[in-house]
Amino acid sequence: MVKKVGVAILGLGVVGGGTYQTLVEHHDFYLKTQRVDITVESVLDLNLERLKALGVPDECIAKSIEEVLANPNVDIVIETIGGIGVAKTFVTAALRDGKTVVTSNKELICKYSHELEKIAKHNRCGLYYEASCVGGVPIIRTLLDGVQANTITRMMGIVNGTTNYILTKMTYEGANYADVLKEAQKLGYAEANPTADVDGFDSMYKLSILSSMAFHTKIPYTKIFREGISKIDIKDIEYGKELGYTLKLLAIGKNEGKGIEVRVHPTLIPNSHPLASVNDSFNAVYLTGDAVDDIMLYGRGAGALPTASAVVSDVIYAATHSEIKYSTFKNNATADSSVKFISDFTSAYYIRLSVADKAGVLAKISGIFAKCGMSIVEIAQKGKSEVIANGESRVPLVVITHKTSENKVKSAVAKINATDIADVEAVIRVEE
Repeated sequence: MVKKVGVAILGLGVVGGGTYQTLVEHHDFYLKTQRVDITVESVLDLNLERLKALGVPDECIAKSIEEVLANPNVDIVIETIGGIGVAKTFVTAALRDGKTVVTSNKELICKYSHELEKIAKHNRCGLYYEASCVGGVPIIRTLLDGVQANTITRMMGIVNGTTNYILTKMTYEGANYADVLKEAQKLGYAEANPTADVDGFDSMYKLSILSSMAFHTKIPYTKIFREGISKIDIKDIEYGKELGYTLKLLAIGKNEGKGIEVRVHPTLIPNSHPLASVNDSFNAVYLTGDAVDDIMLYGRGAGALPTASAVVSDVIYAATHSEIKYSTFKNNATADSSVKFISDFTSAYYIRLSVADKAGVLAKISGIFAKCGMSIVEIAQKGKSEVIANGESRVPLVVITHKTSENKVKSAVAKINATDIADVEAVIRVEE
């Protein structure tokens, strides 16, 4: 038996346009393979020229959210507007009207899923958001329906295509950050204001959503340590390569018995790690489960059609499943009081210093690390001595530590910077 489903699309930008195109062009395929007759009944967007360019029929163009919701043929509302202003208002209205909502909006889901899910439950409708994280990669469906037999202990992911593109260009072409960012903006990979991407906010929102699902407890974005890539120096990428590491902006979540740690920051990983070979605008998430062990999902992390693939996947899922799935955890605004979050997390560290080129300096630096309870795996001078402003000669020194705590590293850095013999110029965490 064929099920007829009418959808409305709010916002016909890159993702919304790709979604409209996918639904129209694949209509007969979905009818044949999934037994669903999906039709676009209503579209809401202020840019009429864009709608005409996409071939949206005049009778499907709505002038207001009220007109969309009044259409009796609309069963599912797709939100691809983005942001948390109008999008939140429209999604809330749709859920209150009993319409199932499919959204690609990671910031909205990260910050307000607790409110929206409550409304959805009350009105017995669905709230689906596969497209909110990692573009066309089916990571949310995997967490819900693929690895639910496991206790997930760890996830590490490259979940932002813009930063991965920038770091890839820096790694393989030796270009500096500012130049690659400008190129990314020209190509449309980075926004005119790139803060959300390069400062790690986008990855933070996605980690909040994914780690909540993976660990079955609410992980508010306010609990996530965040550091972006805007201060990355090409020197550290080059030195990392010499040491056998690749630099990536990683979203990391761990739940290994002592508490939960969630963090987003530039990370050096061994060249042998599967994530090290994920380049350009591609994304990947590496999961560890107690039964399945390690698995990795890889693919396009953004773009009109890859993201539309995830949106339409949710539409088909909602249309073909009568039982609605909600969060497997208590979805409140804040974390459960019983959950312990680890802020003083443990990692190995890459530390680059500029040190005075004279006898005894290395022993003093090593002594400071020892007093702070840190041990060193490797220490090496990189490059030649340079004369700085006061006429003193300085040399670059790179240190790789054994696993140690964040607070110990901060203490050591402060003590070194307080001396007149060295300055810490870069600190990058290292994951195996």
